[in-house]
Amino acid sequence: MTSSTPHTPATGQRFLTGLLGAPIAHSASPAMHERAAEAMGARCHYQLIEIAGADRGDLRAVLDGVRRLGFAGINVTFPYKEAVVDLLDELSPGAKAIGAVNTVVVRDGRLTGHNTDTTGFARAARQLVANSNHGPVAVIGTGGVGKAIAFALADLGVSEIRIFDTDTAKAQHLVSLLHNRQSIRVADSVDDAVRGAVGIVNGTPIGMLPNRGTPVPDALLHAEAWVADAVYSPLWTPLLNAAKAKGAPVMTGRDLAIYQAADAFELFTGFAPSPTEMGIAFDAVMVKRYPTPNAA
Repeated sequence: MTSSTPHTPATGQRFLTGLLGAPIAHSASPAMHERAAEAMGARCHYQLIEIAGADRGDLRAVLDGVRRLGFAGINVTFPYKEAVVDLLDELSPGAKAIGAVNTVVVRDGRLTGHNTDTTGFARAARQLVANSNHGPVAVIGTGGVGKAIAFALADLGVSEIRIFDTDTAKAQHLVSLLHNRQSIRVADSVDDAVRGAVGIVNGTPIGMLPNRGTPVPDALLHAEAWVADAVYSPLWTPLLNAAKAKGAPVMTGRDLAIYQAADAFELFTGFAPSPTEMGIAFDAVMVKRYPTPNAA
C-alpha cells in the first residue's frame, strides 16, 4: 500500500492512459502514472503503444483509437512529438508556440495537445539556472524535447540560449520561434555552443541505450558549467559520467521525467499527483534495471 490520503476526490476512479513512441519498452511512465493513481485511491492503466516507423496514416489511426476507446489521454515521445501536431483538434498555447506535443488529452471526443516537457524541465532546472546566475546555456538538439527545453530556459530567464543541431535548418527554425522573447542564436558547432556557457543540456537521444555516444566531447566539459541530460535510459549517460568526473554539477533525466509526468497526469485526470510517489516508482524501475546506478 502507498501512503495515500483515504477518500480523496479521486477515490475509486479509473483512468486509461498511455504512451505512443518507439522504442519505449524502457519507459518508467507506466510505473509512475499507475502509482500516482494508487496513492490517491484511484486506478490507472498506462498502456505502451510502441509503433516504429509510423507514417501519417498510422498516427491518425492510433489517435482515432485513443479518441474512441476510452482513453483520458496519452503521452507522445520520440519520434512523434512533432508529427502528431497537425493531427490534433486543438493545441494549448504552449504546444502551439513550440510546435511539439508530448501530452494529448481526450475530452468530449476532442484531442488537445500540450507540452509538459517545457513545464517539467522548468521545474527540474530552476535551481541550477538560479545558482548559475541565469547565464548562457547551450542546448544540443532541436527535436521535440530540445525545443521544449529551449522554451523552458526562456521562461527561466537565462541570458542567452545557444542552439546546436546537425540539421541547421531546424536550429534556425527554433531560433525564429524564440527570437522575439529571448537572446538566442544558432551555434556553428558544439564547441561554439558551449564556449563560455554556464550550462549545457542534451536534448538529443544520444546516450540512450543501446547508444553509448555523447553529444559533447569530454574535453569541452569543465567544473564551471552544469550539465543536464533529458535521457534517463540509462540515468547516468556517458555525458553525465564525464561531466561528473570533471566536477561539474549535473542533472540526470530523473527530475524532468517525474515533473513532466506529474503535469501530464494532472491534465489527464484533473487531479494533482504526488511527485514524491512518482519519484518512488521511477527509482524502483531504475534500481531494477540498473543495479549499479552510476555505471559508465
